Amino acid sequence: MSSQTDVFPVKGMDAVVFAVGNAKQAAHYYSTAFGMRLVAYAGPENGERETASYVLESGGARFVFTSVIKETSERGKFLNRHVAEHGDGVIDLAIEVPDARHAYEHAVAHGATGLVEPHELTDEHGTVVLAAIATYGETRHTLVDRSRYTGPYLPGFVAREPIVAAPEKRFFQAIDHCVGNVELGKMNEWVAFYNKVMGFTNMKEFVGDDIATEYSALMSKVVADGTRKVKFPLNEPAIAKKKSQIDEYLEFYGGPGVQHIALATNDIVATVRAMRAAGVQFLDTPDSYYDTLGEWVGETRVPLDELRELKILADRDEDGYLLQIFTKPVQDRPTVFFEMIERHGSMGFGKGNFKALFQAIEREQELRGNL
Repeated sequence: MSSQTDVFPVKGMDAVVFAVGNAKQAAHYYSTAFGMRLVAYAGPENGERETASYVLESGGARFVFTSVIKETSERGKFLNRHVAEHGDGVIDLAIEVPDARHAYEHAVAHGATGLVEPHELTDEHGTVVLAAIATYGETRHTLVDRSRYTGPYLPGFVAREPIVAAPEKRFFQAIDHCVGNVELGKMNEWVAFYNKVMGFTNMKEFVGDDIATEYSALMSKVVADGTRKVKFPLNEPAIAKKKSQIDEYLEFYGGPGVQHIALATNDIVATVRAMRAAGVQFLDTPDSYYDTLGEWVGETRVPLDELRELKILADRDEDGYLLQIFTKPVQDRPTVFFEMIERHGSMGFGKGNFKALFQAIEREQELRGNL
């Protein structure tokens, strides 16, 4: 789809914004364990009395961590309640757009709930135009036009030195996709929302036996903008013998929300080795998975023995192949986790690995007593 005919043009993901209990500690964790670089900060030292926010980047991927210092407004009340009810989690999947006013007006005209009307923020680095619409649960999409801005993040933020020395090689360079979990029977409703409100089209659909184990199942559809820069898989639980990973998430998160964020890497082997050394825990994959992997995936950049050693999954489709691995949840609640993905032609999401992945998650669920 060309930008001339795209009803809701986007430039890409702007930021993933988290509400957390302790933003300073979260910033340290993602600096050390994920190799990210602190680039900007807003807090009491520069006039923001209510919250502290840390902005971290790795290539084109940007995370923002915000926590409340002293609740004084509706925003502070929302953030405190969100953390109390949901634990640390994603509150905003911000999207960079060429025209935030047009994007907001189009979205609201096509059924979106407007949360923040278009407005400008200005400082010595220029002007940013922001607006926001609601999506599933308490998640929002802030629409960001930063074409006239050269500052480190947004007006109100100041540049900050990294917390730790940057790794020799960054662990990942972009956000590949962001996955949302919604309630039973709501997936198609939210797919239709993205189709109608944002002009996103459907990329993939996974149902039934594609992603079922003996105990649990889910349904999944993927929506994306016309350029495929922004991709949002949406999951809902399916009826099964026991509690699925989606049911578990919805129970512990207290409703719909962002389940995981996939991060694109050029060297998944180096990334996994570095993240493991920094203490990140990944889901385990049994050796039996690798016994037949070569038969259907064929040759990949990484030898089979190394995939087996590092527990990296592989999948192939008509366009190429991909390598992927999933972390365990990164907070005490079994909610948000991450995926590292290295693509070689494939634009898929690891359909061939769904069963192995779910079985790995079920083993963790059983250890938690939640299966």
